[in-house]
Amino acid sequence: MASWIIAGLGNPGSQYEGTRHNVGFWLLDQLARELGANFTVQNRYHGQLVQCSLDEHKVYLLKPLTFMNRSGQSVAALANFYKIPLQNILVVHDELDLEPGVVRLKRDGGHGGHNGLRDIIAQTGGKNFLRCRLGIGHPGHSKLVSDYVLSKPSPTDRQQVETAIDNVLQILPDVLSDKLDKAMNWLHSQ
Repeated sequence: MASWIIAGLGNPGSQYEGTRHNVGFWLLDQLARELGANFTVQNRYHGQLVQCSLDEHKVYLLKPLTFMNRSGQSVAALANFYKIPLQNILVVHDELDLEPGVVRLKRDGGHGGHNGLRDIIAQTGGKNFLRCRLGIGHPGHSKLVSDYVLSKPSPTDRQQVETAIDNVLQILPDVLSDKLDKAMNWLHSQ
């Protein structure tokens, strides 16, 4: 049975709940509800954590409480303690370059300007982890990005993101079972 980390990126605190930057938290909250699991604060890993089983895999669901720009501190602490290799880490994050409702999986790559990914790469010493990129759309100008990601989406955009999250949860067993091509083909055709 392989061990995995699924890290959903976001910012802690009630003022950030429901914001576009927290779609990684949204996905983990939905998955935990479906599994009947509850997060607990784990200071050792600088985050909220739940350990569960999913299709015979041991899975650690992690919501870093370090704020987005320091997400790597949390991910690295958990990965190092349980000796989980980079290829068994899935990071779920918001993606400006994709429209709401669009989701893409990829392995490896740079940070694409995403500060959470930038810190995970720096703290773990590598970039060979999976990324689940949940589209949130772009405000149109780079000077508007900060306010945009920290604001709540329209009801229509939120529904599209929630549909994308449902789609990701459907293919998650394939991702964990190393059937990434199958998962990507289905997910990317939605």
